[in-house]
Amino acid sequence: MEEQYDRLLNQKEVAEWIGMSEAWMEQCRFKGVGIPFIKFGRACRYRKSEVQRWINEHAVGTGI
Repeated sequence: MEEQYDRLLNQKEVAEWIGMSEAWMEQCRFKGVGIPFIKFGRACRYRKSEVQRWINEHAVGTGI
């Protein structure tokens, strides 16, 4: 049986998905906040499931 792994997304793909700039993402990484990432040398990658989890955690209810 083949295991399923999350697709790894680059900074540009994630920035487009969440509607933020790449500079914003770089600032978050520098500050140690934001979406968890994986570092391969100089390359940063984001697990698709972690991006979705981060989005879900930032949902704001209407209070109704």
